[in-house]
Amino acid sequence: MSWQNNNGRGGRPGSGGPPELGELLQQGQARLKRMVPGGNPRGGIVFAGVVLVALAAWTAYYTVPSDSVAVIQRFGKYLKEVPPGLHFKLPFGIDVASTVPVKRQLKQEFGFATPGARDPFQSPRDGRLETEMVTGDLNAALVEWVVQYRVSDPFKFLFEVREPRGTLRHVSESVMREVVGDRTVDEVITIGRQEIETEALAKMQALTSKYEMGISIDQVQLKNINPPGPVQESFNEVNQAQQEKEKLINEARRDYNKVIPLAEGEKDQRIREADGYRLKRINEAEGDASRFNALLTEYSKAPEVTRRRIYIETMQEVLPGIRSKIIVDEESQGILPLLNLDARKGENP
Repeated sequence: MSWQNNNGRGGRPGSGGPPELGELLQQGQARLKRMVPGGNPRGGIVFAGVVLVALAAWTAYYTVPSDSVAVIQRFGKYLKEVPPGLHFKLPFGIDVASTVPVKRQLKQEFGFATPGARDPFQSPRDGRLETEMVTGDLNAALVEWVVQYRVSDPFKFLFEVREPRGTLRHVSESVMREVVGDRTVDEVITIGRQEIETEALAKMQALTSKYEMGISIDQVQLKNINPPGPVQESFNEVNQAQQEKEKLINEARRDYNKVIPLAEGEKDQRIREADGYRLKRINEAEGDASRFNALLTEYSKAPEVTRRRIYIETMQEVLPGIRSKIIVDEESQGILPLLNLDARKGENP
């Protein structure tokens, strides 16, 4: 029932004063009689009580998922945190339960969007605008990345920052532009991805802690990094040239690793063979010298005996190699030399 008439003042139609209390009660009873079947006021009160109890029961219980906690507010003031499970609270909006997923890993995507995402802050509103960045050498690059985070403090997440997820998007974009702006476009596209992820993660964690957002950054992962469309073909040619360069370097290193160790092995083998031959010749020469010295000592003791023994030993080595032997006594006279006619052509007698 509205208490405002066409003139904007309360009261009965055509009068300037407020309505009487008795009249208001009568009107309310009349309306209640029309709503309750049978027109019994007592039955209407019972019906209203049942509805009121059902509504209180409906608004008094709530369930917290296993990966979340609930923050309870009483008349807007923080009261407590409750764990997962079935719980009860004061009905009719006196206690308000806000569910916060503290065990779930959340993410925000920059430059692209995953279909079916429920979080409105997960996907970008203008992905093209977020990804366009200027590198340290004044070139342009389109950078796509993902930030994975968790809610570490539900109280700070709900009450310290008005829009913590939206603030996280602004923080992530600002940090990524700063990190990319400190590097050349070649580093951003090729070799500097790991360094960019590590530095961006550290700076995002520092800012979220400074702003007391109740968020813990788990990982920053770069996705696609491409040059702008007008210079895409030129960048592709440069990348192909760099890949060809790396390929030739790897092939040269492969040949180097194949030839050089083999040559060094052969060198070491020949050095060892030369050392072995040197030791062998030295030992043989020292042995021969020792043998001759011993023989000289024995010869000096008995020259005739030693001379004869040497002669006999020499003949024992020489005579077995001769097929035909002629022994002539120095005292014999008139003996003709014997010609062996049975010897084969080319053989020594």
